[in-house]
Amino acid sequence: MFSTTSSKFFWPFMLFLSVSLVVLPQVVLGAEAVPSESIAWWVWVLLLFIFSFFLGIVAIVAGVGGGVLYVPIVSSLFPFHLDFVRGAGLMVALAGALSAGAPLLKKGLANLKLALSMALIGSVSSIFGALVGLALPAHIVQLALGSTIVFIAIVMLRARKSEFPEVTASDKLSQVLHIQGIYYEESLKKDIDWKIHRTPVGLVLFVVIGFMAGMFGLGAGWANVPVFNLVLGAPLKVSVATSVFVLSINDTAAAWVYLHKGAVLPLIAVPSIAGMMLGTKIGAKLLTRVRTKSVRVIVITLLLLAGARAIFKGFGI
Repeated sequence: MFSTTSSKFFWPFMLFLSVSLVVLPQVVLGAEAVPSESIAWWVWVLLLFIFSFFLGIVAIVAGVGGGVLYVPIVSSLFPFHLDFVRGAGLMVALAGALSAGAPLLKKGLANLKLALSMALIGSVSSIFGALVGLALPAHIVQLALGSTIVFIAIVMLRARKSEFPEVTASDKLSQVLHIQGIYYEESLKKDIDWKIHRTPVGLVLFVVIGFMAGMFGLGAGWANVPVFNLVLGAPLKVSVATSVFVLSINDTAAAWVYLHKGAVLPLIAVPSIAGMMLGTKIGAKLLTRVRTKSVRVIVITLLLLAGARAIFKGFGI
């Protein structure tokens, strides 16, 4: 349930965000409507910090990664080149993953063997994805980004979750890699012994996930968790925690490409990371007061709008 303070603060912002995604790019923030030289540079930095702060709140409450919201929405609302937005998006996703990865590993929820097995191949493909994304014309990337965001929204809408998937027997590859584990489930007050199957399928999927994460700067928590949980059969909490650890590896590999190509602009990346990190702390406090299912519906709607706008921009509309 919402508290009075939470509802007064949260839902007006969500309405503003929805309207802004359609109206502001053409009325206020469009490059043609407002010449960039007429606005001081620090105004854009301040607006980006504030916007990233609210996105951080939404990302935590809705249970999605900050990167998957940051890139499509910021590229739609702000007159920044898409390459700089994607570079900053990777840094945003990386900052969140690094801050959460170590505590989850200490608690025994993130499994190092499972993470490294998938991150090794995912990080290599993310490098290739970053190189391809920076080499393609901006309008082609906009079209691909828009299509991907719409696909992500559909996946989120149809996604299922299984807290404790049934895996009758682990496959040979997971046995060779010794991917299995035990963690303490506080809700059941007992240890959960888990193993995985369909490891080769998971490796192939992480090639695709890594490529997409590097190409669009989205991060990939939206895809990592379903693959770990529904395909490989890892418990949901292990899937979420291990996904964070994988993100810190994959995004680091892709981020180096963007850094080397000069596509990480501090004036965009620094306020974005600062705002997002602060917003996630507030979002964590609001998490128990907000109905996450309702928020996820709104987030999916925002993603559909952002994806549609990116497609239109790709066609020059």
